[in-house]
Amino acid sequence: MKQLFLLRHGEAGFSEGTDFQRQLTQRGTERLNRMGIELKSRSMEVDLMYCSAAQRTMETASIIHQYISIKEEIFLKLIYDGNLGDLLHLLENIPFQVNSCLIIGHNPILSLLVAHLSGESYINMQPGMLACLDLEINDWRMIGLNTGILKEVFQ
Repeated sequence: MKQLFLLRHGEAGFSEGTDFQRQLTQRGTERLNRMGIELKSRSMEVDLMYCSAAQRTMETASIIHQYISIKEEIFLKLIYDGNLGDLLHLLENIPFQVNSCLIIGHNPILSLLVAHLSGESYINMQPGMLACLDLEINDWRMIGLNTGILKEVFQ
């Protein structure tokens, strides 16, 4: 069984720059730190993290990495620009030996991915929300519609 964790970036403010450059607010940072403490108490470990290259997602990754073990990190603009098909393609190509993956990204794509994989109703993931799925697959190439069980949601 594989595990997938989907984290929407923390609350971000508005800036004079582009959407891609938006930074976390103090409230967003505080909420992520509280979540990090909870995840640390559960000894959460991640083999591979994919993170959008946007400023707010990279800040989110930096905070979460203080609390959990992440063996490999990959930052991709594709997660910022992408669609459901792009994320599924990304997941399908994860190496077999990786058992757990964290994606830090944006809505509405993360919410769509949760619904697609779990068969659950659409959950509008708020900033800083984490969805934890157990995937009923042995190989990432098998990921698809209704292959996951939504185990828990952290806010």
